[in-house]
Amino acid sequence: MHHTLKFYNANRTFILRFYMFGARCTRIPLIGRLARKIANIYARSEHRAYLLTSAEANELLTISPAIASAKCTCRTMYHNCDNPRDNEILLGPSRHALVETMPKGAWEITAEKAGEILADSQRRGLVFTIDKCRGDYYAICSCCPCCCLPLRLSKHYGIGEALTRHKGIIKEFRDYVAGYKDHDHDHDHT
Repeated sequence: MHHTLKFYNANRTFILRFYMFGARCTRIPLIGRLARKIANIYARSEHRAYLLTSAEANELLTISPAIASAKCTCRTMYHNCDNPRDNEILLGPSRHALVETMPKGAWEITAEKAGEILADSQRRGLVFTIDKCRGDYYAICSCCPCCCLPLRLSKHYGIGEALTRHKGIIKEFRDYVAGYKDHDHDHDHT
């Protein structure tokens, strides 16, 4: 299941640029409506972000068995503000899955350190989201409106499914972690 994340994390910049290309297509006469419809269907079924409250973001840290920090791909790509770039919090359903899928330059951190990152982001007025790619939750982002791709897709291009609110996110994430089976470590290697 987490093999999609391995591909995504190795190709983040290319994939985000591809998403922006699709977003720009929504403004082309005649095909814009179709491009928006396709982008919304894709976001709903494959890759989207969910808005979080501060309490929800902190609770997710207590549920996740593995946590890391990485550079925010959106702020690294777009440089539209002075908010910190190394405040993306990666979540893993197991340590093995997290380590195997982490992007280059990411590092493991404690839940306490992740909580400090969230507190700093909240002081800066950033918005929390959790990202989901093909069924796998993978990151809590501290989003700004000038760089964050899901915010921009939703606000500027009418791709509302890229960023939504999910009131049952804590239960769904808890079920995701509880139901995760690390298939690469299921076999007895004795």
